[in-house]
Amino acid sequence: MTLHRIWFVVVIGFSFLFPGAAAAAAAESFPQRPIRLIVPFPPGGSNDVLSRFIGIKLTDRIGQTVVIDNRGGANGIIGTELASNTTPDGYTLLIASTSYVMNAAVRQLPYDVEKSFDPVSTIGSSPNSILITPGFVSSVKELVDRAKAKPKSISYGSTGVGGFNHFGGELFKNVAKIDLVHVPYKGGGPAMTDVMAGQIPMMFSSVTQALPHARSGRLKILAVGAKKRVAALPDVPTVIESGYPGYEVSVWWGIVAPTGAPRPVLDKLRREVTAVLTDPATREYLANLSAEPMNLEPAAFRKMIGDDVKKWKEVAKEAKINVK
Repeated sequence: MTLHRIWFVVVIGFSFLFPGAAAAAAAESFPQRPIRLIVPFPPGGSNDVLSRFIGIKLTDRIGQTVVIDNRGGANGIIGTELASNTTPDGYTLLIASTSYVMNAAVRQLPYDVEKSFDPVSTIGSSPNSILITPGFVSSVKELVDRAKAKPKSISYGSTGVGGFNHFGGELFKNVAKIDLVHVPYKGGGPAMTDVMAGQIPMMFSSVTQALPHARSGRLKILAVGAKKRVAALPDVPTVIESGYPGYEVSVWWGIVAPTGAPRPVLDKLRREVTAVLTDPATREYLANLSAEPMNLEPAAFRKMIGDDVKKWKEVAKEAKINVK
């Protein structure tokens, strides 16, 4: 028997006797090729913006390119289904957000949000906001008064039926006792483009996505859906203080992997994402977009997903959000 063959037999035997050690050794060499991060929305939305920033930071740390793959459509369902059907080896990841669980609260999905993916790491969170074409109205009260004067005369855009923007709009309709017309888009970017162009007058969006356009003057943030005002917008009131209690909506973002990827690989990915999140440059970037870092352990992340599905099912029932 040649020395090469002897070494091969020893390695194979070692992997059978100590599978955990073999997996750990494989994880140390991970990744050996580019990683695909699927963003289930078109370019321009908050999922896309954060994914590109995190992807650049991860690329610098792991020595392999993190490729952003935008697969928009059906409020994130198309891209998420694609990710769920890929090989569970750690080389395909998915950016998940609040829409990920909201979809499960209102419809049957071709995957299971609690079983088809393993949590890797949360990234951050940001409050919702009421976003309008500049000059449309000057306050939440004026918006509500106009909507009450002419029911169904005001439209709002969203990423799709049952998503974060849709829930934000329907919950506002419920607390303000008004009737708005929902216009679903394929993503937050296209919806926001139409609000800037005046094609539709408003939408409900994360502050993170809205802030750059509000600073440029192309959009106006009328109010935020948080308990208290956000530091980046000290002059913008909350919906609650504008006279509509019960309106509090935030979006979170995280990274998940198709179920079955080796645990040591997932652990390594989590360590690298954690290192990115603790980087002062990342914290500054998120703060500038009015987002806060969020770094839950995988078990806590999984629990949050389950709790959120139950929570938004209740909201959907109360707000009468139906997917037809």
